[in-house]
Amino acid sequence: MNARPQLDDLRLFCVVARNRSFAETARELGVSKAVVSKRIALLEAAVGERLFHRTTRNVLLTAQGEIVHQWAQRIVEDVDLMGEAISREKAAPSGLLRICCSTGFGRNRLAPALSELARRFPQLEIQVELFDRPVDLVDEGFQLDIRIGQVREGNVIKRRIARNRRVLCASPAYLARCGTPQSLDELKAHRCIPIRERDQDFGRWELDGPDGPVAIKVSGPLSANNGEIVRQWAIDGHGIILRSTWDVSREIAAGVLVPVLPGYFQQADVWAVYPSRLSVSAKVRVCVEFLEDWFARSGMSDGP
Repeated sequence: MNARPQLDDLRLFCVVARNRSFAETARELGVSKAVVSKRIALLEAAVGERLFHRTTRNVLLTAQGEIVHQWAQRIVEDVDLMGEAISREKAAPSGLLRICCSTGFGRNRLAPALSELARRFPQLEIQVELFDRPVDLVDEGFQLDIRIGQVREGNVIKRRIARNRRVLCASPAYLARCGTPQSLDELKAHRCIPIRERDQDFGRWELDGPDGPVAIKVSGPLSANNGEIVRQWAIDGHGIILRSTWDVSREIAAGVLVPVLPGYFQQADVWAVYPSRLSVSAKVRVCVEFLEDWFARSGMSDGP
């Protein structure tokens, strides 16, 4: 190593590694692409290694860049946590908080909650990204994942912030045309609309019922990776869906959708998931506690 890397350069380097683009990093940070290139060049000179493979489409970490990235993430995170620890008793939580969530829940439930959080803690800088795919919190630089359903990773902390379950339902028009299934065997013969969600095996519905857990394979001519599309197709009469109560409760109350096999459901609670190293982060703690209270006040924690 030729010199000590600068903290700001390590922070910028982590953003480039996440975005895999100098141009995107420049847009995110509000600087020119030339500034980003210059700071990365200074960092490469400091560590004495080339950190990125540059192509016309993106930039990828070199083998040495991967090592530097692992340490840079830890260093930047530790410095941020040190600042939080020092100011915890004197000031409200502040700084950048990157949150990810699934598209439907993020847009319809999480966004209004975070709007109130931003009003309550104006020193927080909140960035939200919505995905209908699994997310690697550490590699993608997120501090908090608001997730529905199972949490399979063993290297994270999870805290349930709302109770929720998924239920089977379909439109009255579909049931009038195709009949209402009276058993799971009959359900297998129906047109179902599977969704490729973050925590679900595609086309395989794991349900809790009168006789305990059961898994069935479903199929149909339509499928998607977005819950809002699937819900609308069900309303349009294309088949049976398995959706969260928060997503279809209004349609069921209005009779637009009708419960199917009400004795069966899928447990799908809402979890706050974050890397174990951030267990001492004041801004993560404040956000998680706020969301837990918000969803309780909105009625989402009234389920079984």
